[in-house]
Amino acid sequence: MFYLLTGISILFLISYWWQPLFGVVWILITALTVLVLLDVSMLFSNSLLEGKRILPEKFSNSDDNEVAVALINKYTFKVNIAIIDELPVQFQKRDFLKEITISAKEKTTFNYQVRPVERGEYTFGNLNCYVSSVIGLVQKRYTFNSEQMVKVYPSFIQMRKHDFLAIDQRLSQTGLKKIRRIGHTMEFEQIKEYVVGDDVRTINWKATAKQAHLMVNQFQDEKMQPIYSIIDISRNMKMPFNGLKLVDYAINSTLAFSNIALKKNDKIGLLSFSNKIGSFLPAQSKKMYLNTILETLYNVDSKFLDADFGRLQTMVKRKIPHRSLLMLYTNFEHISALKRQLPYLLAIAKKHVLVVVFFENTEVSKLSNKKAENISEIVDQTIAQQFEFDKKLMIRELQQRGIQTIYTTPENLTINTINKYLEIKSRGLL
Repeated sequence: MFYLLTGISILFLISYWWQPLFGVVWILITALTVLVLLDVSMLFSNSLLEGKRILPEKFSNSDDNEVAVALINKYTFKVNIAIIDELPVQFQKRDFLKEITISAKEKTTFNYQVRPVERGEYTFGNLNCYVSSVIGLVQKRYTFNSEQMVKVYPSFIQMRKHDFLAIDQRLSQTGLKKIRRIGHTMEFEQIKEYVVGDDVRTINWKATAKQAHLMVNQFQDEKMQPIYSIIDISRNMKMPFNGLKLVDYAINSTLAFSNIALKKNDKIGLLSFSNKIGSFLPAQSKKMYLNTILETLYNVDSKFLDADFGRLQTMVKRKIPHRSLLMLYTNFEHISALKRQLPYLLAIAKKHVLVVVFFENTEVSKLSNKKAENISEIVDQTIAQQFEFDKKLMIRELQQRGIQTIYTTPENLTINTINKYLEIKSRGLL
């Protein structure tokens, strides 16, 4: 439309010097007017387009989530549609545009993906559809789904992925290791008669003497062991990697790890802390307890406060009386920071199996491995290598004191956490 009007205006200007062109231009104006009126009558006679944005019940944090848009063309002719969806402000995307063509009396559906990196409520605005006919001079706007809200939860997609692999016995495909079972890590179940194939080392001689035939002890895998995920939500965990905060990596890992532990018939619990204790869920083995964990993790967030490990140690002593596996998600950037908290970690580790999970700074690692080309880069690289050396010292310090460690990149946190859990179970450390 604007191109045609601009061209006609130029022709009018030229006709000032060349008079025969003046009549031709008026003919063009008349033809354009007729086409516009025809286009308007075709598009605006009735509301003949239906559309709907289809959102899932909830989004999974840090994963690609699909949003569907369904459109029905009730016009008797083919239409071109330009779709502008008003995405939530958290995505900071203001150039969404999708152009499609729908034949007469047909419907179509297309999908697009969004990747949230924060938990919380996301509100979609209008779904705007600009319809034009084959003439293409006029567009009619249709507006659907004026406002829709969806909540972003911790990564349940990642949880389901590892849940499926655990059931399907293909854990190694995603990096999960098979751990050789060391010694007897099973608990007594019953005494039964010996049958060919039973382990002769399990013969119960007292029962055999009473029954006058061989009896053996039957064992089963240890179950119902309490497993707690402890999440540090202090300012140390606000550091971002690939758009996601460390606390969100810890939360996603906690959900997936808790699901695996529940499948292994263990009890799962949750504790968060910073300068004071946040959420606390006692360990339980109910299948539906995972939903409670999910809802609690949805509301967990890091704060710009220092972590009080003394308060954590007091809480663990008071609320977790039985020997448990404690997965502590935190982050130490310097050896001095660890030494300040080490007495509290040792006090916790006296009664429980404590695993301290902290993160590799991938940017520092890249800098330390980068080839230095001048004095300034050499200085930066030296500082980065000092940070990496401090991390190794922290790992050694903890392991010498009998505390298990996981030192991992944020992206591999879930896999490494599950591996450590399976290793501890197999070695019978709990």
